[in-house]
Amino acid sequence: MKTSILGLFFISLCINSSFAQNSATEQEIIDLSKEKWQWMADKNADTLTVLFHEKAMFVHMGGAWGKEPELNVIKSGGIWYKKADIHEVSVNIIDNTAILLNRITLLAEVGGNEVTNPFEVTEVYVKQEGNWKLVSLSFTRLLH
Repeated sequence: MKTSILGLFFISLCINSSFAQNSATEQEIIDLSKEKWQWMADKNADTLTVLFHEKAMFVHMGGAWGKEPELNVIKSGGIWYKKADIHEVSVNIIDNTAILLNRITLLAEVGGNEVTNPFEVTEVYVKQEGNWKLVSLSFTRLLH
């Protein structure tokens, strides 16, 4: 009887530890995503260069492109991500991959015009050599 109770207690501790660890990783990704939005608003291309994976893809309403074109768009102000109001966030961790979904209202300046759009944004990160790298950022415009 004692062995059974101790065994159940040990299993419970392992499960709780696993959830806590996953929760900490999820929070790390949420925090990184929030920082990324601020770096984009600040046009901080140097920091974004480190965050964006070399093979990263960015999907926008007007097209899709890789890391260098995205950095050039940010540096030039072709798209100025002024402010992302985050309404909902969810994260799924699969091995060394994190998939984050953000429901946001994005205030941006595009071609000199200020626009506000509601988006569901998908961000995919992979952990390499102890660091998270953004490999995909996709915007899906919402109807409301």
